[in-house]
Formats: sequence, structure tokens, C-alpha cells
Amino acid sequence: MKQQSLQIAGIPALLCGEESSKVYLYIHGKMGCKEEALPFAELACPAGYQVLAIDLPEHGQRKGSAEKFLPWFALRDIRLVYQYSVLHWKQVSLRATSIGAWFAMLALEEKPIRNALFVSPVVDMEALIVGMMQGAGVTEAQLQEAGEIPTGFGETLSWPYLCWVREHPLHWRHTRTQVLYGGADNVTSWDTIERFRQQSGAHLTILADGGHWFHTETQLAVLQEWEKAHL
Repeated sequence: MKQQSLQIAGIPALLCGEESSKVYLYIHGKMGCKEEALPFAELACPAGYQVLAIDLPEHGQRKGSAEKFLPWFALRDIRLVYQYSVLHWKQVSLRATSIGAWFAMLALEEKPIRNALFVSPVVDMEALIVGMMQGAGVTEAQLQEAGEIPTGFGETLSWPYLCWVREHPLHWRHTRTQVLYGGADNVTSWDTIERFRQQSGAHLTILADGGHWFHTETQLAVLQEWEKAHL
């Protein structure tokens, strides 16, 4: 499979596949990198697509970057790469994972996307943050006064982040959206993903014993079959 390293507006990118008029923009999740797109590209490229993957701030080649893994930086990067994509391909689709899917939906909710494939997407960041606050025993008043509060489970709660989330609600309405969801997902609840399905018109596929992170041999096999079926 042909691979080419690129820099798009200073953003490290990886382009896979032979020349085509169709591309999948691949957005990784937390702790991911652009190279995670390679297994997907092995399926998408023979089906006639190219795959363009990027490193988000503080990930991959951008570890230690001045820009942080925050929505206002990630959305800017995704929009820049989308602008590049529409100049080079006639048809742009989207494959994204976890928080990367949330970033991508916010960045591209008004853009023409041919297909969208989301794995374990974060679809209600406010509910996720509020849940972490409750788990850490932190009130809104405490968080507002402190600005940031580290937690014992490795996440830092941020009042500016929560305010930003509330100011930027998600309005994803692309009906050609496929979601793969693990029934044991401990990040996004069943009620939350079902509400997203109803509001967005997305089609939901559930792996009953899958978690938020698809990583076992069985889970990865299901993931690949799902991707192949919806390319």
C-alpha cells in the first residue's frame, strides 16, 4: 500500500493509497496517532479510497507541541485538513474514534461529508465532564473558583473547558453516519448513544461485550468487518 508523509499547514499527516477522487479523513482519539489509520486503509484503499490521517496536538509527531489537546486547537486543525481535502478530492468521508469523533463532528457539522464511520464516539461531552466531577466529588462552584482541579483518576477538570463545551453544543445531522458502540462502554452510556442516534439519524451497531476501547482479537475482527461492510 502506497504511503506518503505530508505536512498540511504544519500538521503532520499520512496519506495512504493510490490516486483516487475519494478520501477518508481519519481522526484518532486520545493517546492515538495518525498511524492508527493503517489497518483501516488496508480495507479502504482496495475499495477505491485514499485515507488521509493526521496527528492531533500532543499526539504522534506533535508530542510536546505548544498547542494542547483541546477542542479549540483540534477543531482548527481538522477544518484546515478538510479545506485541503476538498481541494484535492471530489468526495470526502470521515472515520473517527472516541473524542476524535466529537472533535470532527463539531468541526465539520455543516460540511458535506459523504460517509461517516464513528467508533465509540463521544457524543455528549458535557455529560461526560459532569460525570467525572461527580466521581471526583467536585461541585461546579468549586471548579469555577479553582479553574482547574486534578482528579485521582488521571483527568484534570477544567472550568474553561466545561464552559466552552456548553457554548458549543453538538448538532450532527449527517444521516449517512454509522456508529460502532460497545455495550460495556464506560465513557458513553447507552442512554446517551441512543439519544444521539435518534437526534442524528445515525445507524447503530452494538458489540454487546465491547468496551470503549476496541483492542482484543475478537473486538478488532468485529471492527474490521464493520468497516468493510460500510465503506
